[in-house]
This record gives sequence, structure tokens and C-alpha cells, in this order.
Amino acid sequence: MFMEDYFIVYPEGDTQEVQGRLSLNQIVDVNGNPLPLPLSTNKMIAFKVARVSSRDYKGGTETRHFLELMSADELLEYVRR
Repeated sequence: MFMEDYFIVYPEGDTQEVQGRLSLNQIVDVNGNPLPLPLSTNKMIAFKVARVSSRDYKGGTETRHFLELMSADELLEYVRR
């Protein structure tokens, strides 16, 4: 059986398993769920997928999505106007 494991890695190094693959530069919430665009507000905690790395091991693949915290100013360009 082939296993595919997906994780998000927060800026401070903590990891959390997520349901599936995320795209580079995708905006996600604190649990790694993609946020629908355009955003309704820039007053939220949101992360951008900054880097993705995969590692193959016997019987599977592990994919890590490295996140960077976005500021309110950065989120402003994704807000509905």
C-alpha cells in the first residue's frame, strides 16, 4: 500500500497533518484550510504557502508545506473592494 502524507510547517517549526496537497503561494487559515478569495476582511490570521518539499520513503511520500505568516497589509490586496 502506498501512503501519501501531507503536513503544514508553521514559521516557528511546529507541524500539523492536513488533508491534501496545497499550492505554492496559496492563502490558508491557521488549520491549513485554503481560504476562498476574495477575502471579506484583512483582519484574520492567514498564512501563505512559501515552500513545498516532498520526500519519498519506502511505501509512500511525505509532503511538507512551509507557511509564512501574512500581515494585514499583505492580506489587503486579497480583500474584496
